[in-house]
Amino acid sequence: MQVEDINGKLLETWTPAEVYDGLSKKEIVLIDVRTAPEYMFESVEGALLAPLSHLASASLPAGLGKHVVLYCGSGMRSRKAAELCMNAGYGKIAHLEGGFANWKSSGMPYLGTNMATGGPEQKVQQPIAA
Repeated sequence: MQVEDINGKLLETWTPAEVYDGLSKKEIVLIDVRTAPEYMFESVEGALLAPLSHLASASLPAGLGKHVVLYCGSGMRSRKAAELCMNAGYGKIAHLEGGFANWKSSGMPYLGTNMATGGPEQKVQQPIAA
């Protein structure tokens, strides 16, 4: 995990493995800040949806004893969302390094759309060799 101090508040950047571990241990709340169509097509199982365009940091789950980790497609929107949350009073928030693209290329499981049925199915992309 990388930690960056932004005006006295901490922005954490988590790797896909760290997010997966936090989800498995139920230590984090993962929030997808992409659009609803992006989320419906494929997403991390268990993630909540709060699109950046409608993000209200006051309604994010705080004080539950869990880290809030944001993600988007590439890491750009989630970083922007994290900065908005910090400006609204969050002392510490995290986002997924490289976003959902990095999640998939790291070989993490996700929900994708079965094109034959239109329903969700568990998927895993083969990791991209370094």
